[in-house]
Amino acid sequence: MALTKRERRLKIKQRIRKRISGTGDRPRMTVFRSNKQIYVQLVNDLTGETVVSASSKNKEIADQKNINKSEQAKLVGKLVAERSLAKGIKTVVFDRNGYLYHGRIKLLAESAREGGLKF
Repeated sequence: MALTKRERRLKIKQRIRKRISGTGDRPRMTVFRSNKQIYVQLVNDLTGETVVSASSKNKEIADQKNINKSEQAKLVGKLVAERSLAKGIKTVVFDRNGYLYHGRIKLLAESAREGGLKF
């Protein structure tokens, strides 16, 4: 029987997560993409805490009118890069959370790299 899109993504997510984890020096940058929003967190897996987070629901991004989801992803990437650099975090481990590295996920990652993060 064929897998649904969600089941396929969760299998990929499990395969990725058994190989990568975040530390205090190099947290895991995990991305969640819904139909309308995009969220990103920097997670220290050793202590189980979120160090930095940003999303398209943040006031700086949500107040902008007439921007599409791709532009929102770029802005979220820049915002998370700014916030992490302010906390002294320069390198991260990228966790695409089972999503294909394409579209909004790719735009978010590229804009975070342009913002100064290394991964």
